Amino acid sequence: MIRSPLFVLLALIALIAPCGVSLAEPAAAARPVATDARIAGDEQRTRLIIDLSASAEIRAFTLADPYRVVIDMPEVAFRLPETAGREGRGLISAYRFGLLAPGRSRIVVDVKRPVAIDKAFVLDSVAGQPARLVLDLTPSDRKAFLQSLSSREGDPTGTIDKAAAAAPPEKRDLPVVVIDPGHGGVDPGAAGPAGASEKDIVLAFAKRLKEKIEAGGVSRVVLTRDDDNFISLPARVKVARDNAASLMISIHADTLADPFGVRGATIYTLSEKASDKEAERLAEKENRADLIAGVDLSEEPEEVAGILFDLARRETKAFTTQFARGLVKELKEAAKLNKNPLRSAGFRVLRAPDVPSVLLELGYLSSPEDAKLMMSDKWRDQATDAVAEAVARYFDTRIAQGTPRAVN
Repeated sequence: MIRSPLFVLLALIALIAPCGVSLAEPAAAARPVATDARIAGDEQRTRLIIDLSASAEIRAFTLADPYRVVIDMPEVAFRLPETAGREGRGLISAYRFGLLAPGRSRIVVDVKRPVAIDKAFVLDSVAGQPARLVLDLTPSDRKAFLQSLSSREGDPTGTIDKAAAAAPPEKRDLPVVVIDPGHGGVDPGAAGPAGASEKDIVLAFAKRLKEKIEAGGVSRVVLTRDDDNFISLPARVKVARDNAASLMISIHADTLADPFGVRGATIYTLSEKASDKEAERLAEKENRADLIAGVDLSEEPEEVAGILFDLARRETKAFTTQFARGLVKELKEAAKLNKNPLRSAGFRVLRAPDVPSVLLELGYLSSPEDAKLMMSDKWRDQATDAVAEAVARYFDTRIAQGTPRAVN
């Protein structure tokens, strides 16, 4: 069959074009890139400017206690200088940025006092200059600030739980283990040497642990997040409850200002009274994750109280303690443990009244030895083997005690 010259040309273009790239809409798949940022002004007017490779729609609003300004926008690739956001000027004390959810990015600006958003807009690229996101802030007072707080219509603070929506709806016979990699997206968590980030370390650990647990065939695993997204603390708990989880393990990695001699993995359980000052400090720090990401907690619902709630909590506490002790025993053989490896404090992510839950701190990123281990594939394999074995033994014990594997 004879082909026309036009047909041959189109065929050649199709062969050399990168797979998966649309020729008709080359720019549609490209995310704007944030390339630089700076703060100008003083206490009377402060301006934040972020250079973008392309224009984007933004939405700016305020949150109180602590005072913050939040900018939501479509997904952006942040390639800003490493020190961006760490130092403030004028009314701004610092700012953070990152992915909030698929297709959505967020910038959270910490301010020193109540402010008013005088302007928030994006300038299109002109004469070779990049597009620019501009935020102008002026002084205000608390009363005016509170009056300006954004309406929650449409979930502007990003608390809609996308992880729970993605969980498989079908019910199966195997018990569910929810693994919760801490932090993510706009909330990076602790930082370590050589660019190590808590959110990346715990996600890699969680994914490997999921493989190990499911390979055992005694339970199935649901992750609260499987990429670099922010999930609020209530949403993480909701994933466990919506999936009728039989166990929840929240994974973290701590850091200390004075790291000398402090290292090793620690397992935390829920208690209204912290077991020690270190546990109290960590719980306060982790419980602020939603504030770091610019989530408004002023209308977070309280758990339903009552006799049935109390009974469920007591049973859950007993199972939690049983698993935590077993986890310490298994990890002792595979990983360096903290000198006080079993502690308790008021972690919000452990508050599901009907799901046995522990928080596993893999170690301290402020310790060079711990940081090196946590970024090691060999250590990750050994540690996940130990945790997976603890999970298997926990369910074996519950079955032996006559406790159903799952409540589905």
